Amino acid sequence: MATHATMPMRRRTHARTPARREHGHNALVWAVPLVLGVILGFWAFFIRRDGGATTGGQIWLGVVSGVVFATLCYALARFRWALSPGLRATAFGVLTGGAVGFLSSLNGRSVLMSSFIGLVVGAGMLCSLFYLFHTHDD
Repeated sequence: MATHATMPMRRRTHARTPARREHGHNALVWAVPLVLGVILGFWAFFIRRDGGATTGGQIWLGVVSGVVFATLCYALARFRWALSPGLRATAFGVLTGGAVGFLSSLNGRSVLMSSFIGLVVGAGMLCSLFYLFHTHDD
């Protein structure tokens, strides 16, 4: 009959320090909002242009919408660790839903349809991030 033998364990010679995550300022905190703002600004510009001639109003629409979105993304990225996981997921969902609803409204859809599209996308982002933040604890 076979017997069960325990395997010898390696002994640690030094105390293990818990991994500490720094939430300081790094390049991604400003680079990601900048790239997302540029993408949203160009997207808004090209939706409003619709293959026609470029005007100053279209350019200003793209610049202002990109700057506002990048600023909101930067503020959320800087202060996201101060929020609870539920509020953090809600903030990201509201930001995503607002951006998609705004871009949808530039296509000429009604306010109700644009609001509905933004609400559906924002709710999907909220549910996804709520699950992600609660299953991956910091």
